[in-house]
Amino acid sequence: MKKTVFTLFFMIFTFIFSKDNQIIIGLDDTYAPMGFKNEKNELVGFDIDLAHEVGKRIGKEVIFQNCDWDGILFQLKTKKIDAIWNGLTITPEREKIIAFSDPYLSGKQIIVTKDKNIKSEKDLENKIIAVQMGSSSYFSVIKSNLLKKENLKKYPTNVEALLDLENGRVDAVVTDFIVAKYYSKNFYLLETSFPSENIGVGLRKEDVELKNSINKALSDMKNDGSFEKIYNKWF
Repeated sequence: MKKTVFTLFFMIFTFIFSKDNQIIIGLDDTYAPMGFKNEKNELVGFDIDLAHEVGKRIGKEVIFQNCDWDGILFQLKTKKIDAIWNGLTITPEREKIIAFSDPYLSGKQIIVTKDKNIKSEKDLENKIIAVQMGSSSYFSVIKSNLLKKENLKKYPTNVEALLDLENGRVDAVVTDFIVAKYYSKNFYLLETSFPSENIGVGLRKEDVELKNSINKALSDMKNDGSFEKIYNKWF
């Protein structure tokens, strides 16, 4: 009986201790080159390498969990995940709900198209435009009043939007510079007037210690050259 109780106590203690030493990171695992499955079905990418290195430096095991991007903030708020680390744009709307690490990348929204006649945002007016639902691109297009709502097609992932672009089902995709540059071999890329964006790690507002630890690790990585090494690997 004593052995059974001790074993049960040890299992509970181990479970609690292991949870304290883990960070569950939510992501869209089709978001190349930030976090995506390669041909061997392995999760790879810039943010994956970055998160693993930060995890080592702060003494945390990093575990990745694929999430529906449109509901990922809810997953964070309800503690299904501990962080969003997936090219997450820092926006005023999101800052009302969650906290962010210091920015570690910046860039702009890009128009991706196969149509040579689309040369600027104005040329999108009567076109069918694809965006990832819940993304900063989606909200940028909505705010811009560039097109009628019925001409906007919403997709769970950028990959699905780009596949429909490739197959002629939409005229253009609006996405961020990271995705656009990764897939640029097959498409034309056009800059937009949307403001430049900063990218950071999304966290719960109460997790101040975790945020500070991540910020310090990212700063140290930029100072010692390891951030640049990972960046050059993927970009």
